[in-house]
Amino acid sequence: MSLHRELEFRPVADPDDPDDWRPGSELAVVFDAAANMAVLGERLAPGDTIPLHRHRTDEAVVYLAGTVEVRLGGEKYEAQPGDVLLIPAGTPHSMRNTGDVVAEFRATFPSARVDIEYLERNPMPGTEGDQPQPPFAVDLHTGAVSPLDAG
Repeated sequence: MSLHRELEFRPVADPDDPDDWRPGSELAVVFDAAANMAVLGERLAPGDTIPLHRHRTDEAVVYLAGTVEVRLGGEKYEAQPGDVLLIPAGTPHSMRNTGDVVAEFRATFPSARVDIEYLERNPMPGTEGDQPQPPFAVDLHTGAVSPLDAG
């Protein structure tokens, strides 16, 4: 059990994740060794996009600041502070900051093992012609990254 008040945000520009290159945006990861869940804090820079992707678990997103265009399945929404987005497992989704200020939100997952399958890319410079990497999972307790099996 723990209380997290001051989140440690870091740039979203990781050479190990060439599919989601957003050096103007920031990410904070919150988890507890005793809890099998995770919260990701995001600061999405104006004009930045989280590429279309999906997870094998449900996700809940709470918007705190800014305006975000959300693609969820075949629908588009404009999310604003106070909105809550519930994303069923397997549903493709993406987010784009359509405003002129940083958009901030929290994404909650019911597992400390967070998986992702990219369907589109924000390519790292020099990887523009590459296909999305295979689906993978990150165990936030250990930091281990592993490929996902098909299915």
